[in-house]
Amino acid sequence: MEAKLKKELGTSMLKATGHSGGGCISEGQSYDTDTGRVFVKINHKSQAKQMFDGEMASLEAILKTKTVKVPKPMKVIELDNKGCVFVMEHLDMRGLSKHSKQLGEKLADLHLHNKKLLEKTSEEQQTVGKGAGQSEVVAVEKFGFSVTTCCGYLPQENDWEEDWVTFFTRHRLQQQLNVVEKSYGDREARELWAKLQLKIPQYFTDVEIVPALVHGDLWSGNVAECAEGPVIFDPASFYGHSEFELGIAAMFGGFNNAFYSAYHEKIPKAPGFEKRNQLYQLFHYLNHWNHFGGGYRGSSVRIMKNLLK
Repeated sequence: MEAKLKKELGTSMLKATGHSGGGCISEGQSYDTDTGRVFVKINHKSQAKQMFDGEMASLEAILKTKTVKVPKPMKVIELDNKGCVFVMEHLDMRGLSKHSKQLGEKLADLHLHNKKLLEKTSEEQQTVGKGAGQSEVVAVEKFGFSVTTCCGYLPQENDWEEDWVTFFTRHRLQQQLNVVEKSYGDREARELWAKLQLKIPQYFTDVEIVPALVHGDLWSGNVAECAEGPVIFDPASFYGHSEFELGIAAMFGGFNNAFYSAYHEKIPKAPGFEKRNQLYQLFHYLNHWNHFGGGYRGSSVRIMKNLLK
């Protein structure tokens, strides 16, 4: 692998630094090269390329907004013996502590970025001729993403939809429940979903939803800080409802009041937030059920029952 990395990165030096990391899905290692330190994620699954291509596109999209810091992506490299590596900028990171408030502010800026672009585009169209210094980031009017992304190792359907409820129901919840059905044939989950999907539009009455670029898997294990401020990584991005981001954030803790206060100062809670937050948590519990087994079945079924009350 190291010979391949040297060749692809055009470096004569490739020295492991001892900085390593990794989660449930991939392992990681930092290396010193001719041009500086890089972080390399390694995955030997057959779907690793699709997973890393999606992560690279997600990081590039967040980077272009110039809002919240992410590691700069460099290259996805296929290995000769199955699997893939993803090379990105190495950041000296530590656990999030003093920059929680700043993370809340910058995450809200990320979520508002596309809305501001849409407003700017609308203003420009009302004036004769386009402004000269146009942004390289194009405003997005639909829900979805340009490539497949993976939340964990499961690929997510990101086909563009005009309507958020359609996108979320079809390409997030239904997709997860299809995997549950295939793996477990769970009758109770199937029957609850048949009722719940009819009710979902009710949770979105009188809520204006503008497509927002989201990280997509923002739990405490995917946030940190460096000397300059907060960092987020391991994204599974798409354009969706900004509230979706806060589903998994609330599930496993790790985000304090300063984070939430700063975030909601810029994006106040809309009526019905709590019910929708449960709906967004349902997606992540189903995804965990499909990744890690039946330990997450109880939470998935409980949320569906709660939402049907």
